[in-house]
Amino acid sequence: MNQKLAPARVPTPGKILSRELEARGWTQKDLAEIMGRPVQTINEIIRGSKQITPETAIELSQALGTSPEFWTNLEAKYRLHLVGKEKKEQDIIRKSRLYTIAPIPELIKNGWIKATDSIDNLEQQVCNFYGISCLNETPQLDVNFRCSQNREPEAISRIAWVKRVENLAKQQTVGSFDLKKLEAAIPEILACAEQVENIVMIPNLLANLGVHFLIVPHLSKTYLDGAAFYLDGSPVIALTLRYDRIDSFWFTLMHELAHIVLGHQGAYLDNFDALEENDEETEANEKAANWLINSQTFNEFILSKKIFSRQVIEEFAQSQSRHPGIILGRLHFEKLVPHKNLRPLLVRVRTLLENWIDN
Repeated sequence: MNQKLAPARVPTPGKILSRELEARGWTQKDLAEIMGRPVQTINEIIRGSKQITPETAIELSQALGTSPEFWTNLEAKYRLHLVGKEKKEQDIIRKSRLYTIAPIPELIKNGWIKATDSIDNLEQQVCNFYGISCLNETPQLDVNFRCSQNREPEAISRIAWVKRVENLAKQQTVGSFDLKKLEAAIPEILACAEQVENIVMIPNLLANLGVHFLIVPHLSKTYLDGAAFYLDGSPVIALTLRYDRIDSFWFTLMHELAHIVLGHQGAYLDNFDALEENDEETEANEKAANWLINSQTFNEFILSKKIFSRQVIEEFAQSQSRHPGIILGRLHFEKLVPHKNLRPLLVRVRTLLENWIDN
């Protein structure tokens, strides 16, 4: 027989006492007079606001023909039930707090913390992840993270993503950073933009220049493409590969590098579908675009062509030592070629960077 067991209900001692009085046709006043107690005492026991003491249990047993143990056991079971109920309520409050300050399902999904039935363990894991001692503390970020104080889902997820990038960057060893050396190395970095397979060289190139490079997938509701900030004096470049395309990879990488080369301070978390409009973002955009394709050369190219066929794009890409997908991405952005056209040129890059993706 397969029957589901319903959770046992724990009756209050007062409820049982009320039934005993009803079975006898007694009022609370009647019992009070029998026991020589104030009516208020009997009323408080029935309402559950007053516990049954051993002395009261003896008097009830004498008045009602039961054993004292009957009433003390009822009281003990009920009080244990209340303690369990209160603990459950407190656990719910604590869990609500956890879900308020952190995107718990996303952290578990990405393996940043482990799933657990223990609220204590879950709370400890979240505190360890954020580098805090208790939930009342504000998550500590080593970067100058520009974020609203409102704990909206997007802001909460962004803080968690930045913290993950921070934690991973601290585990990396990179060379000493020199801004002039990085700027001088931009042509060497861009030399990898001709063949898609050369992308595998980027992480080590940057590490030798003193730049941390990480790929951490974006969290739901963040829609991040990349970030740039400093950690202990060394730049950190983080990508999400939200769009697994060669054009997106290269523009995001160069945009974040532009923030560093241009001397922009603070943390930049970029969503290229809705990029924040300010002078620094505009400056980084222009720098990245010009690095990838010289603006004057690109303008001459588009003015000289009426139709941008695959052959035309590939020939221009070869002349610029760039992968044709990078040229097509720019033409898509400028709306000179419909986004649905020639998409096979936008090759994927994720498989080439598997060793650098936070899995």
